[in-house]
Amino acid sequence: MKVYSASEIRNVAVLGHSGCGKTSLMEAALHLTKVTSRMGRVEDGNTVSDYDDEEKRRKGSVSASLIPIEWQGNKVNFIDTPGYFDFAGAVSEALAAADAALIFANAKAGIEVGTEIACEKTQGMPRIIFVNGMDDEHADYYRVISEMRAQLGNSIVPIMLPFKEGGKIAGYVDNLTGKAYKFNGNAITPCDVPADMADIYEEYHAMLVEIIAESDEGLMEKFFGDEALTPEEMLSGLKAGITADSLTPVLCGVATTGVGITSLLDFTVNILPPAAELRKVIKATNDKGDAVDVPCTAEGPLCAFVFKTIADPFVGRLSLFRVFSGTIKRDTPLYNATSEKPEKVGFLYVMRGKEQIEVTELRAGDIGAIAKLADTATQDTLCIKANILKAPAIKYPESMLSMAVITTKKGDEDKISGAFSKLLEEDKTLIFKVSRETKQVVIYGIGDSQFDVMVNRLKSRYKLEVELITPLVPYRETIKGKSDVKGKYVKQTGGGGQYGIVDMRFEPSGDLEKDYVFEEVVVGGNVPKQYFPAVDKGLAESVKAGPVAAYPVVGVKAILYDGKYHAVDSSELAFKMAAQIAFKDGFMQAKPTILEPIMKIAVTIPDNYTGDIMGDMNKRRGRILGMEKVGKNQIISAEAPHNEMLKYPIELRSMTQGRGSFSMTFERYDEAPGEVQTKIITARKAELEALRNE
Repeated sequence: MKVYSASEIRNVAVLGHSGCGKTSLMEAALHLTKVTSRMGRVEDGNTVSDYDDEEKRRKGSVSASLIPIEWQGNKVNFIDTPGYFDFAGAVSEALAAADAALIFANAKAGIEVGTEIACEKTQGMPRIIFVNGMDDEHADYYRVISEMRAQLGNSIVPIMLPFKEGGKIAGYVDNLTGKAYKFNGNAITPCDVPADMADIYEEYHAMLVEIIAESDEGLMEKFFGDEALTPEEMLSGLKAGITADSLTPVLCGVATTGVGITSLLDFTVNILPPAAELRKVIKATNDKGDAVDVPCTAEGPLCAFVFKTIADPFVGRLSLFRVFSGTIKRDTPLYNATSEKPEKVGFLYVMRGKEQIEVTELRAGDIGAIAKLADTATQDTLCIKANILKAPAIKYPESMLSMAVITTKKGDEDKISGAFSKLLEEDKTLIFKVSRETKQVVIYGIGDSQFDVMVNRLKSRYKLEVELITPLVPYRETIKGKSDVKGKYVKQTGGGGQYGIVDMRFEPSGDLEKDYVFEEVVVGGNVPKQYFPAVDKGLAESVKAGPVAAYPVVGVKAILYDGKYHAVDSSELAFKMAAQIAFKDGFMQAKPTILEPIMKIAVTIPDNYTGDIMGDMNKRRGRILGMEKVGKNQIISAEAPHNEMLKYPIELRSMTQGRGSFSMTFERYDEAPGEVQTKIITARKAELEALRNE
């Protein structure tokens, strides 16, 4: 593959609803450009883009895949992304490397959720919409155009105006030029404009002219003066509108057969501005942390951003990067500005699916890969040590779904950390933690399909079988009343004995941030001062697992006011044990209760889901705090118990068809209702019993 400059490169993220034909279009483009001898099929698991075993099993993309297409002396780096919501992290990575987006819509179904979300994510960047499935007997292109304009904005305008013959799509009228073309396999041939297309062309051409005129003051004056725009003005206005995202062109075709692909590629290289224009500069930071402008030129300072990592257990690690500025060659001495370590280039590659195509150099605007970098991860920036630059980080979706991980084979526990570290290199929306509270290994992610892929990869790649279970909730125990008790630890068994007696009062401390507060008010020396630390130690050990359900204790004040000791038999151990006995008895006499963690939640949803979401939150024992209108969405602020929110990421998606999102943070601990406490205690007893029987 030849070396391209930024003026010859387009970087395009391919987005849309799951199953809308993104990967099939990549196959059509590869076949059209004779890279492949025949088109693969997603159903057959033989596409270039979906090469991973999990993608073949699921018959759909689970990660972003790079598909470079050479067309008319230009290079289009398509980044094929998953349409399923669980793999939204791959979309974030693709958008970090891309300058424009190709968004799919369904000619039959119209605006699906994935199309809607893709349009939201790409606001502000140049976009092309491709209406796929035009061969379906129920396809209605002009209805879809109308729906898109009503739902997504009037900036959407068709460039291709398709017409049918014998009930099947046969060709289109170019809305920019008024010329007509017929589809002939992958090729297009000029033809006369069908008579029944005249009114359609007039309507949509007037729409296009108006939107183009809005891109420039001079054109707007001509438009309002009823002067016709010249072809050159139309073309320049179209490019300007696309660049500014004030105009979104719509094309159409059939991805599975290649119909319309030639027109799409022609439009992409002839109308869509190249990388040199779409991202002339990026904002980076230097070694002092100051913001600097980095130009998209081959002669500029090197700034290459790693947007994706492939951690293949057989091939090794592959770092995919976008060259924002400068040129990388095999002998370029790289420096990782993030890890602050030097890196050595072995071979430079251009990726086509899993295929590695070796190249001599990669210039600004291009996308490539380097194998086996020692200290480089996703989101790192490669540069020259003499001119340190860091590119902006990727904004990933929040990972709100959590599951506890347990191994199904004894002895595999030690393998978990190493295996997960490899998986986390590839998917930055997976977060691995060992809970300090519950001692469980907990994985955080976006959805259950993502977890399914993770479990299967652990098994196939690392021979590690795991099971995912609902994570434990970190409850707390405290007291609401007061008690006065005696703790007595006396043992006389001949020879040296043990003797320690403490009189203690217990009451709420009023501070749930601390487990306990210890005070001693002993007078008369009934408990010598030398044993105070032992009493404190006994309390410190007791609060680790409370008497009610073995949860940590908070908010307790313990006061040692009297006791007894023996000149010979008393010891630190005796007073520590006496304090523990006193604590257990005193705690249970002081109105013990279970506290549950309360989470603060912000749910973002379209207006029409407001009632359903508020009703559902009430069912979760939640409390609505307020609402705020932001654009077309409502942000509902609420509080709810953590236990009620464990499956909320999945359930919110179901309730809103994928349109809703939320964030959640710990707020405080509150007393759980009585019936809830009963369930908590019962479940805890069963859990502890199971642990004892292991």
